[in-house]
Amino acid sequence: MGDVFVGSLMSSPVYTVGTETSLRDAGRTMLNHGIGSVIVVGDDDRLEGILTATDFIRIIAEGDPDPNAIVGTSMSSDVTTTTANESIRSVADLMLEYGFHHVPVVDEGRVIGVITTTDLTAYLSS
Repeated sequence: MGDVFVGSLMSSPVYTVGTETSLRDAGRTMLNHGIGSVIVVGDDDRLEGILTATDFIRIIAEGDPDPNAIVGTSMSSDVTTTTANESIRSVADLMLEYGFHHVPVVDEGRVIGVITTTDLTAYLSS
């Protein structure tokens, strides 16, 4: 894994939603595309946060959620990112250390992809 870079394994294009998108619509996007997260972007397509399946579990566990609540109130906004030129090994170590399953890939502040545990598993199984 030493010479493999994030850009060669990342999933792209990325499915995005805005902070004002309803949780219901964000969940539908995830279900319709078989993905475990959506990247939350602002009007300028810059990263604002991430909403994951784990966030949905937390929302349900905390009580009876309003399906019309917006993504901005439930997303993770302190997001760790990587670049396409980062080594897969360093990102895999990061994901393992912090328990991340999705890491947005950015270039000059804009999201260009996402690297996931599924991407890493697919690479290792080939």
